[in-house]
Amino acid sequence: MKLRYSTTSPFVRKVSATIIECGLEAKVERIPTKVTPTTRNDGMALDNPLVKIPALITDDEITLYDSPVICEYLDSISGGKMFPAAGKARWIALRQQALGDGILDAGVVTRYEMLRPKEFQWSEWIDGQLRKMRGAVSALESECASGALTDVADGGVPTIGQLAIGCALGYLDFRYDDEKWRDDHQRLAAWYERFAKRRSMTETEPKDL
Repeated sequence: MKLRYSTTSPFVRKVSATIIECGLEAKVERIPTKVTPTTRNDGMALDNPLVKIPALITDDEITLYDSPVICEYLDSISGGKMFPAAGKARWIALRQQALGDGILDAGVVTRYEMLRPKEFQWSEWIDGQLRKMRGAVSALESECASGALTDVADGGVPTIGQLAIGCALGYLDFRYDDEKWRDDHQRLAAWYERFAKRRSMTETEPKDL
């Protein structure tokens, strides 16, 4: 398999962490790929018409894109442990994935906006995206309090929801450290401190080039 990736994309991190959790590191070739909202990458467009990373080219030459699809495929070929098959556990895992991915969606587009010259930035739009991120973090604190967000069992693998949340909180630390999300979310902070010690997290920490 081949994975188009970058070292800073949190969605790539989610896929890379899934590769580790599924024990597939030796089966994936990594292709460094640079994409920006304003510059077309024709090579990337051949693999993903949306010109977004990550994209995975499978061994039977099917190209998959969007991290939920890629992660579910990787899980399916390695035993199917991260996506519960049915019932309440499945819907909680998918809901938590949506919360984690939602934080990342808002965070990535807000970062692009903040990189524009100050006079061209839309401050009300930035504030609206930050409210979404903060609201999702508060919802995750409630998930901890209710028992819906739990630690990974000893020797087990995380659900896709737990993994997405771990990557989302890591992205907040990477790009939005001034948010200080831990201050008012102590249960979530304690959960993340434990989760962040997993090898899939420590080996995929984002880095600016």
